Amino acid sequence: MTGLFDLTGKVAIVTGSTRGIGRAAAEALAAQGAKVAISSRKQDACDAVAGEIDARHGAGTAIAVAASISDKAALRHLVEETRRAFGRIDVLVCNAASNPYYGPLEDIADAQFRKILDNNILSNHWLIQMVAPEMRARREGSIVIVSSIGGLRGSPVIGAYNVSKAADFQLARNYAVEFGPDNVRVNCIAPGLVRTDFARALWEDPDRIKASNAMTPLRWIGEPEEIAGAVVYLASGASAFMTGQAMVIDGGVTI
Repeated sequence: MTGLFDLTGKVAIVTGSTRGIGRAAAEALAAQGAKVAISSRKQDACDAVAGEIDARHGAGTAIAVAASISDKAALRHLVEETRRAFGRIDVLVCNAASNPYYGPLEDIADAQFRKILDNNILSNHWLIQMVAPEMRARREGSIVIVSSIGGLRGSPVIGAYNVSKAADFQLARNYAVEFGPDNVRVNCIAPGLVRTDFARALWEDPDRIKASNAMTPLRWIGEPEEIAGAVVYLASGASAFMTGQAMVIDGGVTI
């Protein structure tokens, strides 16, 4: 059982990894020995995070490749640059997402709805298509989609986002069925409220966060580092018999 979470020699791509859950995940993967490709929309932010990871874990641990999840060509460039730098891809963490609309689902504009679906579902599908062939050929690989407990519940204000996150659960299940015979695993993480910039509107209001914590069995808002361990678990041999599942990490909210 020694080295159960060891990722030495593994290579991971983490989207949306310059802040929040993505950054915490990339740092946790590197701490377990993985090489990591840092990606978000802005190259300077990617460079800064990759530099910090290199400083902590050794030069050459991280590369920085900016890519918008709405741009298929940019995502392909991310995959190609990761292969060029590290020779392979063992782990894909689809973390980046967007939510440009806050309000009732019945009022959302078509363009806003399409952007949510494209960024939160289609981009994950693209990336999986790009990395899966080499994983299947080697008969080893792990794909992790960061979904949300929103995909398990309804909401009067983030309904479209929740629809996209529910679809991510099914994306993982379907790909798990397709890739399972080749020993490539696909799983989701479903965080609850976490203190990230993405969820800032939900936790900056003192009254709102107080009410939220009162309804959370553990009585606190999640921190990005509290999600990162699950990414390491799903990326490593510790989860070798797990695929097509959704890990809920929400302080107990959904119970």
